[in-house]
Amino acid sequence: MRPLPLPFPDENEAPHVTELRFAGSGVTVRGAFELNEFATLTPDNLEFLRLYIRVRGNLKEVERVLGVSYPTVRARFDTLLRAIGYEPELADPQAEILSSLERGEITPDEAARKLRR
Repeated sequence: MRPLPLPFPDENEAPHVTELRFAGSGVTVRGAFELNEFATLTPDNLEFLRLYIRVRGNLKEVERVLGVSYPTVRARFDTLLRAIGYEPELADPQAEILSSLERGEITPDEAARKLRR
């Protein structure tokens, strides 16, 4: 079987499924069925979601596995949230500064200066 061809060119709406076929029993059901928000994820978002679940929601572990920066992981997570209909929370600037300090991207003096602003 092939995955759903999504996103489909020039289509902005989610598709409606009109037939379900159960190969084992040979039963076919026809009607109008809605796909849930996870069924219409792009391959990139679906891959990210699978990884996120595999590491039990630990974004730092996602960062380690993908070998990308924490801000990149957060951006991908925010993209996933928007794709399933949630607005990501606004980033806490203090948390971002402390994360940068923890990762060694800035010095303690730089962190202190940024926190005072």
